[in-house]
Amino acid sequence: MNYFQVAVNFPKMQSVLTYGAEQDFSIGELVEVPLGKRKAMGTILAISSQDDLQKIDESKLKNIDSKIENSFSLSTNEIALYEWMSKYYHYSLGKLIFDCLPKILKRPRQPDFIQGENLELEFDLSSEQQAIFTQISSESKSGFSQHYIHGVTGSGKSAIYLSLMREQIQNGKSVQFLLPEINLTPQFTELFSKHLGCRVLTYHSGVTPSEKYNIWKSLNESDEPVLVMGVRSSIFLPLKNLGLVIVDEEHDQSFKQTDRCTYNGRDVAIKKAQIHQTPVVLGSATPSLENFYQFEKNDKNRFYYQLPHRVGGAKFPKVIVSDVKEKFSENDPAWPLLSNTIDKIREKLDKKEQVLVFINKLGFSNYIQCRNCAHQFYNENCGCENNLRYFKKKNLLSCAHCEFKMPLPSECPECGGISLMNKGFGTEKVEAVLKSIFKENKIERFDRDEIKTTKDLNDKLERFHSGEIDIFVGTQMLAKGHNFRRVNLVVVLGIDSMLNYADFRSSEKTYQLIEQVAGRSGRYTDDSEVLIQTINPEHSVFKLIGTEKLEEFYRQEIPLREICMCPPFAKIAMIYFSSRFRERLVSQINSAFKTLTELSENHFSAVKLYGPSPMGIEKKANQYTWGIMLKSQDFNHLHGLISTFDSNYIPQAGLTYKLDIDPMHIL
Repeated sequence: MNYFQVAVNFPKMQSVLTYGAEQDFSIGELVEVPLGKRKAMGTILAISSQDDLQKIDESKLKNIDSKIENSFSLSTNEIALYEWMSKYYHYSLGKLIFDCLPKILKRPRQPDFIQGENLELEFDLSSEQQAIFTQISSESKSGFSQHYIHGVTGSGKSAIYLSLMREQIQNGKSVQFLLPEINLTPQFTELFSKHLGCRVLTYHSGVTPSEKYNIWKSLNESDEPVLVMGVRSSIFLPLKNLGLVIVDEEHDQSFKQTDRCTYNGRDVAIKKAQIHQTPVVLGSATPSLENFYQFEKNDKNRFYYQLPHRVGGAKFPKVIVSDVKEKFSENDPAWPLLSNTIDKIREKLDKKEQVLVFINKLGFSNYIQCRNCAHQFYNENCGCENNLRYFKKKNLLSCAHCEFKMPLPSECPECGGISLMNKGFGTEKVEAVLKSIFKENKIERFDRDEIKTTKDLNDKLERFHSGEIDIFVGTQMLAKGHNFRRVNLVVVLGIDSMLNYADFRSSEKTYQLIEQVAGRSGRYTDDSEVLIQTINPEHSVFKLIGTEKLEEFYRQEIPLREICMCPPFAKIAMIYFSSRFRERLVSQINSAFKTLTELSENHFSAVKLYGPSPMGIEKKANQYTWGIMLKSQDFNHLHGLISTFDSNYIPQAGLTYKLDIDPMHIL
């Protein structure tokens, strides 16, 4: 009889169990095991030692049923990455593995692999780019190292990525390239497949389960060099002979998963590079403040590089900040666009140029209000306290926090009035206003409401690049890495709500977003502009947009973080408690806070507790949620407290809780 440690697909942290087997199994194999009265999937982690067996009653051990048919084995490097994630994010190892693996299929459909053409590069690196390439290339021979390319939008970071990739592929090594969202995939696929002599695999939500399974199977069985390009979940793909990991737009919040295991794909990528003893390259025009602080010191095997100039001599766009206070009313047919904004758009269109208009909200209006009795429409189905947004094209009121939708009533349910007002604006409203003003031009939206599939995305981008579309009205999807040749004006609307949000990262997030969307303007000309409409034109963030002083925002922000002891000067974790019953939730979270306080005072004194407090939106999808914040400069004390609490806390029936390590949003 053989005995094995198996990570079972089970939500509890104690998911590694011992099983027997008359046959032999290899470490990393996927197996089916009995768990209580049911069957569960598991992963062989290790052969049990005699010390393990002395702690248990062998007569009570159950046996492994069988290996899972059509599955594959995990390598020791993959297991090491999952084990680190389980420990760092306090999440069941067995469940984590099967959360990340593709669905195992019996008759999967073959994916369409792209074979690179291996054409020569059409450009030469500048002296600045060449120096960065040479440094990273030389370090790649020494194992793990970390590199940060802090370059303005249009400075040629992609050219460095491509040169590094070509070198690794030519050396027989594979490359992992992480990007924040699916909408960046087409342009990078075209660039990389043209100049790399290997297969190029893309991995994102648009890839079918059948294709995902075959991608895993192919990579698991092949040693040939390959480029894997994808969103955060692609970091778990099994790459042999990994020679380089690149994370583009590393600051982007899309790398952070908010459900199940709350990992950050960027941080997992760094750990994967360390396990494989290979370099990792991060890049952004707007680094996360934590990474700027860590890398700019150039210590502990970290290297920081600046690219303060655009390639080809292109200039930064001129930034125009317009004060919208008391300049128009919502009855103005051009609202929410100022007259000077309309004039600027017309000027660019007359030159046969294209325009981007950015608003960080979907829909036609933020909410609907009765003109007679002031009634507003809420989601009474799940108790969300936020207003329902109005989508005019579909004639729907929709909740931003759950799946609830309802047709817009023809009259007010409170007073019977038929005069219902639209309040606030989103992409659909601005699109309608622009169409009414610029009747001869083609105007379309670039947002999640319009783009549902990879086909939709490719179609929109192809028609915009060909000049068929004159104005794109979109959300954050516009801000991320697109290279638009004929865009020389970007208009930014409605940014104040983001700037004034109660979060210590609000200024950082606003700066990053505006700088990124502004960077779409003027990448091929010296005459470009960014026009920002705001009620707070004197805010320091607007003065730093589009300048070559890459570090100035961070120099201003770092002392504020130090005063409030926020990252990078302390680590933060959140514990969220949810329940349908508010009184039960408040009682239980107060009890949990008392337990945490006692643990902190007696064993983990370096941890400070804050709360308990309700979420900014306390009730979503019929669930109330409150949170407790843990903050500490001592990494071991913070994780020790969380681990002790998580191992011993048993939530009351009807109550759930979730851990979030290094959260992107605070309450």
